[in-house]
Amino acid sequence: MQIALANKLAGQGTTIFSQMTALAQRLQALNLAQGFPDFAPPAALLQHLIAAIQDGQHQYPPRDGILALREQLAVQFLQRDQIQLDPEQELCITAGATIAIYCAIQSCVQAGDEVIVFDPSYDSYAPSIELAGGKAVHIALQPPTFAVDWDQVKAAINNNTRMIIVNTPHNPTGTVWGEEDWQQLIALIAAYNIVVLSDEVYEHIVFDGRKHLSALQFPALRARSFVVGSFGKSFHVTGWKTGYCVAAPALLQQFCKVYQFAQFCAVHPMQIALAQFMQQYPEHLAALSAFYQHKRDLFLTALQDSVFIATPSQGSYFQNLDYRQFKPELDAMQMCQYLATEHKLVAIPVSAFYQTPPPSLTLIRLCFAKQDETLVRAGEILSHCR
Repeated sequence: MQIALANKLAGQGTTIFSQMTALAQRLQALNLAQGFPDFAPPAALLQHLIAAIQDGQHQYPPRDGILALREQLAVQFLQRDQIQLDPEQELCITAGATIAIYCAIQSCVQAGDEVIVFDPSYDSYAPSIELAGGKAVHIALQPPTFAVDWDQVKAAINNNTRMIIVNTPHNPTGTVWGEEDWQQLIALIAAYNIVVLSDEVYEHIVFDGRKHLSALQFPALRARSFVVGSFGKSFHVTGWKTGYCVAAPALLQQFCKVYQFAQFCAVHPMQIALAQFMQQYPEHLAALSAFYQHKRDLFLTALQDSVFIATPSQGSYFQNLDYRQFKPELDAMQMCQYLATEHKLVAIPVSAFYQTPPPSLTLIRLCFAKQDETLVRAGEILSHCR
């Protein structure tokens, strides 16, 4: 007998990140596609992890995460943003940021609800909305500025709109929301029963004197916002899959109802290591923007004689390159395949982050969370593209 299965996520295949990383491995090409560092985490952080493992911390931690780590997060928000958080009622440690995004959506979105998503967007948003029975309403941000058209947002909001997803600093465009963006959002949703999911995983990586503004900094959003962050991005340990969600107590209770059955808890010894490292080395986060700005600038300098056009990233560890002066006849996916096969360098097509890409989009995304030598080598490869 042939088993009939429900075809959930029928339109979804393997993620673009997995596809391009597999291509890099097959061709033994330089991988600037998937966003992970090719350098080691801080040595002291690894020592704390070893100590936690040797100390026998191998059993389940509390569902919401160990209190010491939640307390360190509360200190971070207080010192950076002057935001007072209750670590016991407003913070949950999660097994990565993606599961936190998923659970925030599942806790609020029901069949018939609509969720506004700004494209280009992280590829987990729309499938998570679909699995909740909701509908993703895609609003395309237009290059080169990728600014939000607030009139378009106003037209998209209705009584079925349950959530708006924000991502700042933004992946893949590298743009950073300012005060005006947040105030526009606040004004538009004031009269509606809408929650905000703010994906802030690159919160510590902003450039050229910019300041990251969290949804939590705005009193009008405190009671209606989920904020998601990532220890993996901030401490160079993406494979640890450790993140967090911050929300007002009523929202976090709903979040945790879902999370306890989706994952239950994050890995115990990693939480201990992160809490101890954050307490002993607060300068790590304070220096992260300068650390990555050096890498961004090094990469841009290595590209200055190339045919690629680069608008410097404002935040995150991604840089987009416009190839219109090189091979405008190729779409972005074709361009990435060409670079991989002909030049042994793998990037991500920005078009993959859109439901409907803008016509003639000639942008590829590269990750500069790499060793300086890797970035110089990438610059040399791209400068030989003629």
